[in-house]
Amino acid sequence: MTSRFVLRLVAVLSAAVVIPFTAAQAAAPVEIDRIAAVVNSEAITERELQQQVLLVQRQLREQNIEAPPPDVLERQVLERMIVDRAQMQLARDSGLRIDDAQLERALASIASENSLSVAQLRDRLRRQGIDFDQFREEVRGQMVRQRLREREIDSKVQISDADVDAFLAAQTGADASDRTELHIAQILLRLPEGASAEQIERQRLRAEEIERQLRAGADFGRLAAAFSDAPEAMSGGSLGWRTSDRLPQMFVDAVKSLTPGGFSPVLRSPAGFHVLELVERRNASMPAAAGQPVVQTHARHILIRPNEIVSEDEAVRRLREIKQRIEAGAGDFAELARQYSVDGSAGRGGDLGWVYPGDTVPEFERAMNALSPGQLSDPVRTPFGVHLIQVVERRTDESSPDRLRQQARQALRERRIEENYEDWLRQLRDRTYVEYKLDRYAMAAQPSGAAER
Repeated sequence: MTSRFVLRLVAVLSAAVVIPFTAAQAAAPVEIDRIAAVVNSEAITERELQQQVLLVQRQLREQNIEAPPPDVLERQVLERMIVDRAQMQLARDSGLRIDDAQLERALASIASENSLSVAQLRDRLRRQGIDFDQFREEVRGQMVRQRLREREIDSKVQISDADVDAFLAAQTGADASDRTELHIAQILLRLPEGASAEQIERQRLRAEEIERQLRAGADFGRLAAAFSDAPEAMSGGSLGWRTSDRLPQMFVDAVKSLTPGGFSPVLRSPAGFHVLELVERRNASMPAAAGQPVVQTHARHILIRPNEIVSEDEAVRRLREIKQRIEAGAGDFAELARQYSVDGSAGRGGDLGWVYPGDTVPEFERAMNALSPGQLSDPVRTPFGVHLIQVVERRTDESSPDRLRQQARQALRERRIEENYEDWLRQLRDRTYVEYKLDRYAMAAQPSGAAER
């Protein structure tokens, strides 16, 4: 966790393996297991669809987001299942797979994260009504999709020296003092590649209607769950906290004059139409220029990641108990990190080494900066889980030009990966043959390409 990028990768893998179905869901009464849609040559059944709808409803409740009407949510979930199925087909056709040995290692890692053996994990899931075989295959699918993204997107993004030079120039230019962290939510109405004038106009009118509802007092998260085509739709459209350099410039410009809770007008991009909400804004620390002194922190941490087995409240409780043990002299930080932490640093006793400003997510950095050497934090929530942090020591050093360029390159890479991933998903969806088999889906479907009927 020496960088925001590493933390993100860890979080992605974790988030990818905690979305099981429950036995109760699997047993939901269905008169006939009809086909909801055909994706290329594979069927999505109505039973599968209803299982996913129930899961999404639970996720929305946990996030305190009001679910849209059942028929609207159904269409949203079906569309996401279509995109997921298309990715799995592409992975299979190109020879990308997760074998049983890789899957078992992932399951062992999940079990270890929860201080369980695989057998104990299986038993815990069974007692919670979760089918282990379904859980197992969902883990495999999410791992496959992550590998596919890495191959199709991540590995192909290149940042030139000229890109880095321009980025650094902007950091020291007239707008450098305006460096901020923004929490933005978005609703995206995607346009297919080569969209017709009719398709463009239809999506524009839908976006304007969404904007009208927002200004009339409608809840942004509910509308995002109901209508957004973005991956974060079922999280209320939230993009989380990002520095302005890690957001599209169009987004930064659109929210510049907004106050928290305000909405942008409808925006047009190559991806489609966007409506943004500025959730919150705060100042971001400025990176030190080359040769200027910079304070480095030698820190260590214990990370517990909430999942289907361990709630966030339970993670907080565990870390408070660990803190009490350490402060009472009844436990050693490094040993407890090796025992309980799910971060890659666990084998080093939670040691993160020397951390520069900007290396970690803002929530972690603020908590770390508030500590004196030797002091333990209270449990700290970040997008990656709950942390117990200890500062070992601090020092002042000069920021090197090489490090600044490395940070700039990484920020640009993260931004470009995200942009390219959105575009890639859109193109994949446009190439996918989809046939809606139930009238209520076929009539309500918004065609997104020539392959759809």
